[in-house]
Amino acid sequence: MSDSPSADAPITDHLAYLLAQANREINRQLEARLRAEGVPVEQWRILKVLSDGNGRSMGDLAEAALLNHPTLTKTIDRMVADSLVYRISDPGDRRKVLIYCSDRGKALTRRLARLAVGQEAFIAENYGGKAMAQLKRLLETLIDRAG
Repeated sequence: MSDSPSADAPITDHLAYLLAQANREINRQLEARLRAEGVPVEQWRILKVLSDGNGRSMGDLAEAALLNHPTLTKTIDRMVADSLVYRISDPGDRRKVLIYCSDRGKALTRRLARLAVGQEAFIAENYGGKAMAQLKRLLETLIDRAG
C-alpha cells in the first residue's frame, strides 16, 4: 500500500476509510464490554468527560464527547432520568445550562473505567503496547494538525 492512494485505488487504501473501520471495531469491542453495565459508548464518553467534576455546557460537552447536538440532548435526557447527570443554570450566564455528573454517575464511571482500561490492555496485548502508544501519538498529531 502506498502513502497516498491513486484515483483508482480501492477504498481500503484510503486513510479516511481505515480510520472509520478502526473506529468501528474499537467501538464494537468497547460496546461489548460496556454492555454488562447497560451503558452505550456514547454515555461512557459523556460520563468520562464529566468525571473531572467540571460542569459543561451542551456545546462543550457535544464537542468533547464527539456527539451531535440532537443525539447529545436525547442521551442527556435519558441520563438525567436515570440520575446519572444533572443540569443546573450557569451562575455566570443564566441563559446557559451546565451538565454535571451525579454521585450515581460518578460511581458508574469508576466501574466503567475498569472496563475501558481492560479493553486498552487487550489491544496492547494483541498488538503490542509500543505499537499502541505509537498509534496514539500519530493520531494525536493528525488531530492537532487537522484542527
